[in-house]
Amino acid sequence: MTETAAKSRVRCRDIMTSNVKTATREHSLKDVAALMRDGDMGSVPVVEGGKLVGIVTDRDIVVRSIADGKDAATSASEAMTTDIFSVKPDDFVFEAIRLMGDKQVRRIPVVDSDGNLAGIISMADIALEMEDEREIAETLEEISSGSGFWNKK
Repeated sequence: MTETAAKSRVRCRDIMTSNVKTATREHSLKDVAALMRDGDMGSVPVVEGGKLVGIVTDRDIVVRSIADGKDAATSASEAMTTDIFSVKPDDFVFEAIRLMGDKQVRRIPVVDSDGNLAGIISMADIALEMEDEREIAETLEEISSGSGFWNKK
């Protein structure tokens, strides 16, 4: 098997971050923001009984909350995104990359068959998996662009 073929068979479980800091619906935005600051991350998954129920991004805090006049005591449930795109641990990493591009997101939660949060994959995790600097740059640029790159002709 060539190195390229081997890379295309990498599973999400192989590159995901599994020790993920999480919040509950009841956490305040101040607490969620502190988790982001302390963990140097831009999003915090929201779980209930281990199951992923939402995700709060730094943008959610600013756009859905602060810009609408809400304060730091607002609960995570009021700011979180509940329309979540996720992958399974056994999915190929390509599926995570495809979702990131299609949905214009920088992180993809990894959930097991019961809906429990197993980990998260970020653009940095994918970049570490790819060795070719040009390949990394192109992939990250496409994920960050304003239009879905999978529809390009």
